[in-house]
Amino acid sequence: MIDIQLLRKDPEGVARRLAARGAGAFDAAAFQRHETTRKELQTAVEQAQASRNRIAREIGQAKAKGQDVAALVAQGEKLKVSLEESELKLAQLQQEIQDFLRRVPNIPHESVPVGASAEENREERRWGEPPRFDFAAKDHVDVGEGLGGLDFATGAKIAGSRFVTMRGQVARLHRALAQFMLDVHPREHGYTEVYAPYLVSGACADGVSSLAKFKGDLFKVEDRDLYLIPTAEYPVTNFVRDEILPLESLPLKFVCHSPCFRSEAGSAGKDTRGMIRNHQFDKVEILQIAHPSRSYAVLEELTGHAETILKKLALPYRVVSLCTGDIGFSSAKTYDLEVWLPGQNAYREISSCSNFEAFQARRMQARFRNDKGKTEHVHTLNGSGLAVGRTLVAILENYQKADGSVTVPSALRAYMNGQEKIAAA
Repeated sequence: MIDIQLLRKDPEGVARRLAARGAGAFDAAAFQRHETTRKELQTAVEQAQASRNRIAREIGQAKAKGQDVAALVAQGEKLKVSLEESELKLAQLQQEIQDFLRRVPNIPHESVPVGASAEENREERRWGEPPRFDFAAKDHVDVGEGLGGLDFATGAKIAGSRFVTMRGQVARLHRALAQFMLDVHPREHGYTEVYAPYLVSGACADGVSSLAKFKGDLFKVEDRDLYLIPTAEYPVTNFVRDEILPLESLPLKFVCHSPCFRSEAGSAGKDTRGMIRNHQFDKVEILQIAHPSRSYAVLEELTGHAETILKKLALPYRVVSLCTGDIGFSSAKTYDLEVWLPGQNAYREISSCSNFEAFQARRMQARFRNDKGKTEHVHTLNGSGLAVGRTLVAILENYQKADGSVTVPSALRAYMNGQEKIAAA
């Protein structure tokens, strides 16, 4: 949630920055109407409180003089009813303002490129050279099915479209990838491995994003206030919900492997082939809870941690800064890592690394005590380190051979009992 004090101090400036996200990101006129009514009600409440206090004094003075106070008491009772009504209206309006603000996206950082869509994202750097094949490169569907390791037909029979089953050495490679990532991030980057629930309450879901706006993207448990997580960000960020952290505890660094569940409600017709956009997939998430003064340095660090996995697997990739029209609802700044996929002859997203500043922390009241003893909201950051299924896709496509086999990256062979390649049985 954005800082309402900043919005009240500079409504036009905030509105301009939010307008860069696209039409409808912020209804400045609606906010101004709320504010005008709030000020009127606030004034009415304050005036009624002052009148109530004045009458109470007059009653006391009249009693001390032995005077009749019936008229003053009646006036006070009438004022009490009016004050209670005004206070109730003010409380209801304050809740409406909170509900309004919870639907407003984060303010983009000034370094975020301005643009309307993904076409205007800015490439920052590239690493590695895409492989050159002396044969026609296949996509991961053909490679995986040829190995007998990917089975989309059985996935569809069990749960419908956008699901997959894995078998044999491909399933083992998928497991090896998750284990490899879980070993690297704690050992080399200082993250604490955690295990978290795969279900969260509506309040927790709303703590990291707007449940009112994005409920359709989640799978809900019928008749329960529980949602399947779309990423481990949802439960793990809520570790610090309603907490006041000691200054010396920052930064907190967590890594969590989990399945992720997404309805993909807005992606009809997109990436219907293969594993790029499934309803269920695995991800290793890295998260940091940081001091506000350090969060942008932490963003660069966290992005580098995700890049390390791609480098160790020798997968070519590029880093792009998402433009204002493409960053997520809660993000102030996001880097996407895009891995090269020969089967698509394109770079495709494999990780998003974001700084949410205090946006999520305000929603969940996650704070720390600063060096002056006062409480401030922490900054939250996370990224995929990496999406396991998409990393499997990248390996199947980049390490494929003309005979249909796939070379196992050297970094993973210890997790595959020394196996150097996967071939059809």
